[in-house]
Amino acid sequence: MSSFLIPNAFWFRVSLACPRLDTLPLNARRGRLLDLPESCRLPDLPQLVGVQPWADIRTAWNPRGLAVQTIVSGKTGPVVRDADLADASEGLHLWIDTRDTRDVHRATRFCHRYSILLATSGRALGVDVELRRINRAAAHPNDVKDEAVQSRAERTTDGWLLELFFPAAALHGFEPETNRRLGFFYHIASPERGDQYLGVGRDFPIAEDPSLWATLELQDTPASTKVSGTVL
Repeated sequence: MSSFLIPNAFWFRVSLACPRLDTLPLNARRGRLLDLPESCRLPDLPQLVGVQPWADIRTAWNPRGLAVQTIVSGKTGPVVRDADLADASEGLHLWIDTRDTRDVHRATRFCHRYSILLATSGRALGVDVELRRINRAAAHPNDVKDEAVQSRAERTTDGWLLELFFPAAALHGFEPETNRRLGFFYHIASPERGDQYLGVGRDFPIAEDPSLWATLELQDTPASTKVSGTVL
């Protein structure tokens, strides 16, 4: 297999469909917080860089906020939590730009970086949500109380499921009535499985450069598996 200095994912600006579900969030005390269907699943873009994905990412939206669901499979060991290093802990890291600014290389006040780490307590899974500062950002969003983001996690037979609902108050500039495009990027961390990224990985400044993120298109119709993209 040939190796390339620049990975394939770098040459595409990817736009992904995000369907509208007005029933979200659900009553988590009675079961799931989201329970997103297959139609909300994002395509397996890690294959562009030769990585076989081991996690299922699904998204949905409504005027109240943005929903993100992660299903990790193929795990055999325990959930790992590193008290000193967030990136070495089991969980999900999300970057969301409510203005989808693709022509700048420094984050604006509309760019958010959330770290969502799993916390173990016996067989149960807790969730710690933190809005983190983005390195080299030109401006930062308003501070958000950690509890503003609704979350739920559970163990599965071969991994874990994580559900998150980001209300509009947790996403500065989330105004779907006037803007239906969000910058979006994820990094799923699992010391056992490795790292899964939406596109290019740590070889590029994905944590601080919004131009490297994909686009979520907030649609009123059900999502499809179709991906649109522009070659750079």
